[in-house]
Amino acid sequence: MRLARHLPKRNILDIQGDTLEDALTELLSASTARISEKLNCKRLLRALLEREQTMTTYLGNSVAMPHVRIKMKRPYIVAVGRCRKGMIFDGLTDGEEVRLIVLLIASDGARNYLSVLASLARQFQDKGHVDFLLEAEKLEDFQARVLQGLGGLEARPKRAQERFNQSLLTEALVLARAARCTTTLFFADTFAGGFNISGYFPKMRTVAVTRTAPAGRGGQGTGVDAVIEVQSFSDQRLSQLRSAVLIGLTRGLFKHNDRLCCIGGIPLSNQLDTLLIVDVAQEFQKLLIRDTDLLPATVKVEVMERVLAIATELSLQGREGRPVGCLFVIGDASSVNKLVKPLVMNPFQGYSELDRNVLNPFMDETIKEFSSIDGAFIIRGDGVVESAGSLLSPAAEFYGDLPSGLGARHSAASAISRASDCIAIVVSASSGQVSIFRKGEMLPLISKSASGDL
Repeated sequence: MRLARHLPKRNILDIQGDTLEDALTELLSASTARISEKLNCKRLLRALLEREQTMTTYLGNSVAMPHVRIKMKRPYIVAVGRCRKGMIFDGLTDGEEVRLIVLLIASDGARNYLSVLASLARQFQDKGHVDFLLEAEKLEDFQARVLQGLGGLEARPKRAQERFNQSLLTEALVLARAARCTTTLFFADTFAGGFNISGYFPKMRTVAVTRTAPAGRGGQGTGVDAVIEVQSFSDQRLSQLRSAVLIGLTRGLFKHNDRLCCIGGIPLSNQLDTLLIVDVAQEFQKLLIRDTDLLPATVKVEVMERVLAIATELSLQGREGRPVGCLFVIGDASSVNKLVKPLVMNPFQGYSELDRNVLNPFMDETIKEFSSIDGAFIIRGDGVVESAGSLLSPAAEFYGDLPSGLGARHSAASAISRASDCIAIVVSASSGQVSIFRKGEMLPLISKSASGDL
């Protein structure tokens, strides 16, 4: 979906007021003034403020994203306001203030509401992008930068390919054909100002891997057929590789017998320097029994991607500077819950399924906060968090041998993935390694200690 079409230029403004109520009033006035459908702005303002009292919409990095669902014909209304002087916001620690407010009004009939909410949030969670927006001196520049970000990769300025990059891309096609590769995996974060590889890989699917996927039209205009968003855990070459291949498999972009030609370099270096051929069957041979065996049938691909992203962030950042170990179990909650005992009172009990869904971007901080509780997160295949602080207790027969150095958390993840149709994601408290367990088999995805590798 192109979010930019729901954000006309007039909906991007500099906020004059210094309170949240003032800011929302200005944004509502600007975004509803020229639409044919009459909306009650006072009622909308009241609904937005009431939601803020229930659950904060602060995203971090000086950005808040108030949102509400109402009955209306159009699917979405988006508005963005910049607070030049900063705004005090309830619940923030000393020294924090809101500088950017992103307003989303959605129809209660919009089917992909959570996906749009998450996609919009991702655009404004990157500190570098937020700083870039706030640094614009004139309102016209600020409007152009916001629309440029939502427009996707094709809106970024084109960068002339250096002669070496062109030569490497040409040789990559020769190598890919010789190795009978089916897909090119292009690591887009190599380039700081956008990229365009149109025409380099004819008759071959090309997939871009990036830390921040565009909220617009994917890779149109860049020469890629699809975009995979994966957090980079280091500045080394192709650090997102295993996670990207895993996500590509779950999305159906790759097949279990594919070969991939991977091309990239050090992030933001603007210099391609690495070619790598990956045989998917060999890389994932323990997990891939059948073509569709990697992901349980009840688990949505976007849920798997979201939980993996949260696990990666916990691996990299920990919590308040301390390493954190945690376990996520995703799958058929009805069967998993039979093998679970509560260690503490369930912190998610009583909240609506929409508010406790991992696809809701405001759940990220909540999950990270509860990650310090002993026990596992139990998550349904559609993303709804059933419980936290849960003790996994599958029968003894489901426990098997694991590599030395792995403890109770990894052992429980292996056993639960054997005992029920689920997938478990573990973050190691000691090493920061992120591992996936499926039917008892372990696949390490991220290891801090190996961050110097390709």
